[in-house]
Amino acid sequence: MGQQEDLEKTYEKLKVLLKDLKYGSITIVVQDGKIVQMEKKEKLRFT
Repeated sequence: MGQQEDLEKTYEKLKVLLKDLKYGSITIVVQDGKIVQMEKKEKLRFT
């Protein structure tokens, strides 16, 4: 698997996380210039 394919898969995963998130944050962890982890923290708002 090439670097370009890895990047495309990572971007697709990030798009899914962003699509499903209404309120919260996404943290991207980088090690040696590569994304090694993504964390999603979702907040629920009650009105």
